[in-house]
Amino acid sequence: MDIVLRELPDADDLVEPEAVGGPDHPMRQVTRQVAFEDGWSPGRAAKIADLFDSLAPGWSADHSGDVRVAPLRDALRRGGLDPGGCWLELGSGTGVGTVELAPVVDRLVAVDLSAGMLANAPDVAPRVRADASVLPFPDAAFDVAVLINMLLFPAELCRVLAPAGKVVWINTLGDRTPIHLPPADVIAALPGDDWQGVTARAGSGFWAVFDRPC
Repeated sequence: MDIVLRELPDADDLVEPEAVGGPDHPMRQVTRQVAFEDGWSPGRAAKIADLFDSLAPGWSADHSGDVRVAPLRDALRRGGLDPGGCWLELGSGTGVGTVELAPVVDRLVAVDLSAGMLANAPDVAPRVRADASVLPFPDAAFDVAVLINMLLFPAELCRVLAPAGKVVWINTLGDRTPIHLPPADVIAALPGDDWQGVTARAGSGFWAVFDRPC
């Protein structure tokens, strides 16, 4: 099956993202290595956890607001997502996305590598500290996986996702997001050749929803 990525019209609230990231950001290389080169190790995991532990106290203040949350809200409106079933949020951080998801989906589990991030997150859904490359969940446990500015571990993501499950990929600052992959690269990284997607820009970023048609 040919790869299909359908682009929807921009949302009405589209704005220019802040110039805080870009292709030279040090996390950009890490993102591509993890997605395409198995570029993860216990040492790298420890460094990333320490970094985000140090950023956790001020994270929500710097990374929330309607403009940053707009891509997630638009994905929930136009992404063809069923709020039923069990949802997984990977890289949930201090819960900026979690507070949007928890009231509208049936069941939600929020996962982050950083204990500091989770400690600063609201208690609106179960929170699990875990390395997303080795998740403590059985095969096919989730119907939808949401990744907001999150590293992509393709094989492990697909292991815990149901066969007809969906992946929601969001970069809240578009291609200025430090942890960034364009939608076409996400499809290329996911195992198998039958993934299809729909994507759109909203707020200061973009969203994409991917699935494997039955």
